[in-house]
Amino acid sequence: MKVLKSTLAIVTAAAVLGVSGFAQAGATLDAVQKKGFVQCGVSDGLPGFSVPDASGKILGIDADVCRAVAAAVFGDATKVKFSQLNAKERFTALQSGEVDILSRNTTMTSSRDAGMGLKFPGFITYYDGIGFLVNQKLGVKSAKELDGATICIQAGTTTELNVSDYFRANNLKYTPITFDTSDESAKSLESGRCDVLTSDKSQLFAQRSKLAAPKDYVVLPETISKEPLGPVVRNGDDEWLAIVRWVGYALLNAEEAGITSKNVEAEAKSTKNPDVARLLGADGEFGKDLKVKKDWVVQIVKQVGNYGEIFERNLGKSTPLEIDRGLNALWNNGGIQYAPPVR
Repeated sequence: MKVLKSTLAIVTAAAVLGVSGFAQAGATLDAVQKKGFVQCGVSDGLPGFSVPDASGKILGIDADVCRAVAAAVFGDATKVKFSQLNAKERFTALQSGEVDILSRNTTMTSSRDAGMGLKFPGFITYYDGIGFLVNQKLGVKSAKELDGATICIQAGTTTELNVSDYFRANNLKYTPITFDTSDESAKSLESGRCDVLTSDKSQLFAQRSKLAAPKDYVVLPETISKEPLGPVVRNGDDEWLAIVRWVGYALLNAEEAGITSKNVEAEAKSTKNPDVARLLGADGEFGKDLKVKKDWVVQIVKQVGNYGEIFERNLGKSTPLEIDRGLNALWNNGGIQYAPPVR
């Protein structure tokens, strides 16, 4: 799989409008099939979500969502290429057609979903919230003790407004320092240029794992916002949106049904459960509505795993991040992850 660094220049408003016309034609699936791969926009290097390993392979939950889409469309999860994008350039990359899908720890908001020519399919990869990472030597135990702090923030994110709102609401003052990349922000915390690093809590755990002495740093207990992170596609292409949406729901439904990468093929042949039979293509033709083969869910789970497998492999207790499922557990196991049925 080839990893591409974005080389986008600034796209003019006229160009973006031109791309909007393309999106409305509903041509993304046709274009993807013609070129033979899904072009996926991911982060510029965030452990657990999308980061290159020693061989250059992109690993992480966001990358695996794109592999799942490729498995559904082609029956082959390797038919995906990645563009590494920072927060500022990610939306332009999608609007311009440089990528087919953005799967880059991106928060769903009303303005992004309704006002940028983009659309969130509704599957939430990770429920998150803004938090604060500090060196323990700072001696603070709560975000409400950060009055007067210098705070590192990644530019082009929802974090900037959320932090401003929180400090104003609590009558606290702070000095922001913005950076284009998450790595720059983390290095500034480590060097002492700022007192605090703020971002989605998942990103704070990821950045802490990359520091020279991660145990010297602690994530404060407050979560000051709602950050539902999920994939994004261009507005106007309902066909492609439906594929991405139902790939995400298939990952959740498979976990709920106990369908894993190890048993999915056997279950597809022998299941007596009507819901599982429909999900795995043993009963009905539900893939036809999405213009994919009837075994599309089998291919997703066989090659990429169900949602729980993907989470544990990239973010869970056996990884350096050691993140609890929390809100990202299934609805019947104490979390809020819930998917409509395939039927």
